[in-house]
Amino acid sequence: MKKTGQLNSIAALTFHINYYVAGVLNVIKGGNLEIRDKFSFDMPDINSEAKWKILKDDFLKNTEDLACQVEKLSEEKLNEIFSDERYGTYCRNIEALIEHGYYHLGQISLIRKLVLSEKN
Repeated sequence: MKKTGQLNSIAALTFHINYYVAGVLNVIKGGNLEIRDKFSFDMPDINSEAKWKILKDDFLKNTEDLACQVEKLSEEKLNEIFSDERYGTYCRNIEALIEHGYYHLGQISLIRKLVLSEKN
């Protein structure tokens, strides 16, 4: 996907956000915390519309699944330790995921404007 200057591509940011969504979702579903910051931008090449669609669909599926899972969490569960004490509670991790998503969605919005202005 197209990069603008030194900025991440929209695809890279989509991958990055989805990486964390999938990692948190895995823990909420009872799995281990398997994600690592150093791998959060290790996106495979997205060099076709088909691969871009797969990435978008995966992102949408994961975010919808996460929303459904969070909705089911009890107040007690939200206040439990998330995976490891150093990561805080489930609630704190969900809040951090939302903040992280908003931050990068803002970047995506600005990058999209830059890309569109370059086309004109």
